[in-house]
Amino acid sequence: MSSDLDLRKLRYFVAVADELNFGRAAEVLMIAQPVLSRQIRAFEEELGVQLFVRDTRGTELTDHGRLLRQEAEGLLAAAAAVRRRLSVAARGEAFFTVAFMPGLVVTDAVKEFQRAHPEVTLHVRRTGWDDQVQVLHDGRADVSYLRRPFDAAGLSTALLFEEPRVVMLPADHPSADADGLVMKDLAEAHLLQDPAAVPEWAEVAAEMRRRGGWVRSPSRTVEEKLELVAVGQGIAILPLSTARFYRRPDVRFVPVTDLPPTEVHLGWERGRRSRLVTAFGAMVRDATRSVS
Repeated sequence: MSSDLDLRKLRYFVAVADELNFGRAAEVLMIAQPVLSRQIRAFEEELGVQLFVRDTRGTELTDHGRLLRQEAEGLLAAAAAVRRRLSVAARGEAFFTVAFMPGLVVTDAVKEFQRAHPEVTLHVRRTGWDDQVQVLHDGRADVSYLRRPFDAAGLSTALLFEEPRVVMLPADHPSADADGLVMKDLAEAHLLQDPAAVPEWAEVAAEMRRRGGWVRSPSRTVEEKLELVAVGQGIAILPLSTARFYRRPDVRFVPVTDLPPTEVHLGWERGRRSRLVTAFGAMVRDATRSVS
């Protein structure tokens, strides 16, 4: 096996792995299909393994190919992050980006950090469940306010606080004025979010048992979920701060009393040496201890 991993060929591999079709992958990459085929063959020779099985039925990943596809995301994200940071450094500019999940207000932290570091241009970026960690790995953010659950691989994190979780219901729902509900009360409802965001859901969800898995919802943002809640298409389980932030008259929130609280962490790339990341983390942790 070659001692070096060719990132360009790795990107080509990812395109084919995602499309499972050399013609479509070549169109995505905007290169000729024969060129792509040669590059993949060369990549397999460099690695000493077969990545794809190609026959008259189509293209499939081998076991080695599936393993490489799992690892490729992190490798390409790390390379992208390095390129972004080098580009900023080459321009002699100091930028710092703080990412945050819906319902979290980072204004005070950003203002305090700006006062302490007036030479730095500060940016903020709203994230969601899909990218709250990814923005750290690919360099789009320097620190990120994370909500559990999240994949902590490759990250350093600091617990900031915990908060209850509530269920969002239409204002005319029979339980909208209840003091509290338990998960079994919600068993027949349709969850308008990825169950990975609410791991406890799988234990009670009748819909998942009937259908043998999760029925994907078209909603992505909090705003979209609440629109669907308001018209009675399902429920959403959110942290209390998010429910309060997005308060609206046609939707009510009710505490779910048997759900443990959700955690909010500050996260950054493990092993990254940055005086600004260190300073921001120390400032936020000190502020959290003072509030506690």
